[in-house]
Amino acid sequence: MAERTSNDAESMKGRRLGRVLTKMGKITRDQVQEALELQKKQRQPIGQLLVELGYISTDDLNLALAIQSGMEIIDLDDMDITSEIAHLIPAETAQAYQLMPIAFEPGSNTLTIALKNADNFRAIDDLRLLMGYNVRAVVAPSAQVEKKIQAYYGQDEESLSSLVAELAEDADLEQLAERSGSIDLEELLEMADDNKVKRLLNLVLLQAIKDRASDIHFEPFEDEFKMRYRIDGMLYEMVPPPKHLAMPIVSRLKVMSNLDIAERRLPQDGRIELVVNNNPVDMRVAVLPTMFGESVVLRVLDRQNVKLDLDKVGMRADDLETFRQLMRKPNGIVIVTGPTGSGKTTTLYASLSELNSIDVKILTIEDPVEYDVQGLIQVQVNTGVGLTFAKALRSFLRQDPDIILVGETRDLETAQIAVQASLTGHLVFTTLHTNDAPSSIARLLDLGLESFLITATLEGIVAQRLVRKICPRCREQYTPTEEQLMQLDLTPEDIEGRVFYRGSGCDYCNQSGYKGRMAIFEIMVLDDDLRELIMQNASTQILRAESRKRGMRTLRQSGLLTIYDGQTTIDEVIRETLMEEG
Repeated sequence: MAERTSNDAESMKGRRLGRVLTKMGKITRDQVQEALELQKKQRQPIGQLLVELGYISTDDLNLALAIQSGMEIIDLDDMDITSEIAHLIPAETAQAYQLMPIAFEPGSNTLTIALKNADNFRAIDDLRLLMGYNVRAVVAPSAQVEKKIQAYYGQDEESLSSLVAELAEDADLEQLAERSGSIDLEELLEMADDNKVKRLLNLVLLQAIKDRASDIHFEPFEDEFKMRYRIDGMLYEMVPPPKHLAMPIVSRLKVMSNLDIAERRLPQDGRIELVVNNNPVDMRVAVLPTMFGESVVLRVLDRQNVKLDLDKVGMRADDLETFRQLMRKPNGIVIVTGPTGSGKTTTLYASLSELNSIDVKILTIEDPVEYDVQGLIQVQVNTGVGLTFAKALRSFLRQDPDIILVGETRDLETAQIAVQASLTGHLVFTTLHTNDAPSSIARLLDLGLESFLITATLEGIVAQRLVRKICPRCREQYTPTEEQLMQLDLTPEDIEGRVFYRGSGCDYCNQSGYKGRMAIFEIMVLDDDLRELIMQNASTQILRAESRKRGMRTLRQSGLLTIYDGQTTIDEVIRETLMEEG
């Protein structure tokens, strides 16, 4: 069967889909005509319509598309695949990309894989990137591919610890690493090309994406080499590989992110793009030379994981209404503040996504650009060629924008141009690094911005923090200790009738008791009285007290409400928010 279909594929390449399916004996010409008539009304692909009409199966469609694109069709049931070939790629990769390796040509380093879909070209690209093979793809019926994956990898979830143990015994890699001072480029490439190193990294990356890690750290120390994930803001250590694997792993990461593997004295930045389970995943790669080798951190940007929707960032109904009023001002400056990794960029992008319409021009300048959003003009800072926040912002004003996002206000020049943009009728969003909303005023004054310019342009400040959410699968009621209540300045009377929850720890949340994060907010809206106080150089405490009188809910108060809602714990709110002053 395989040979006959392969010959058909040659003669059918580029033909119309209806003709291919007719030649395959799956449908009649009348059925093609019926689907074409229906297509005039519904404007759907003809293959999809034939599936909906019940004339062909999804499998028939996939095979026909493969034939149409000139790919070979094979019958996996008749094929004997050796265990050695199957294990040229890790089980996780085969399962994540739904592919089966069927042949390998060592001379040309060509791996032949069977796919379920002809259009799964990203699996081919990612396999080249992750494993370094030349990849040739053929197509087989989906049931056959699934059956082979189950047969060869079903019980074979390769564990990190077993792979690390296997690598620890690799004498060749150990020998190379011992000569790290005098290694030449060819040997570095040889180390980066080692199949076991590729499998280890593959496993680490796929596991990180599966566990929704935000960062992966590879850290060299004097006597060890650590690997850690950051999940929901907390670092967790993985099984550490042997110290001599530091250089092969770092070299492999550099190859994958197109960095200079011979340069080991300077910091380097790169990027790895993957598509896992049909989800685009970007990884920012930052390499830093240290005393004991190069440290590498991968920032994982899983587009599927980020919901750029203002209704889903976690604001309470009244805060959301206040914030929407701020972001719909015709001009002025809106600041989002908080420490690194507190979700500021996500909140701003959720706002821009809502404001993004055909009649609004939005420009952003960031370092780096974290999310690609259709309809936004996005610019990345490049200090190497002199493209700073301030320089880009000055050019922005000549681009006729309505809304401008400045990734971060770091210096007086940027602050002054943002003020100028606001005074000339633009709405400017930006971020600062301060502990809460009222202290942002002092930060702007410290930068050297005059108080009259702050009062003339600033519309509102949003402070935010991320707190971990209680795992829904092991959530349990408990009674907080007196000490915990004291830390939140609560008395037993304050909590009468309240129920408190925590996570007991389970496999779903890696025994942490938490799964996922949510934001808590503090929104300070400037009115005439607050502006007057700023002009009088009032202290941060006075500004905080006055804002609270006007209904501002502090971060600590927002945190308390999420505790009462049973979404987070007392410990999380204490960890992420400051004690109230005044």
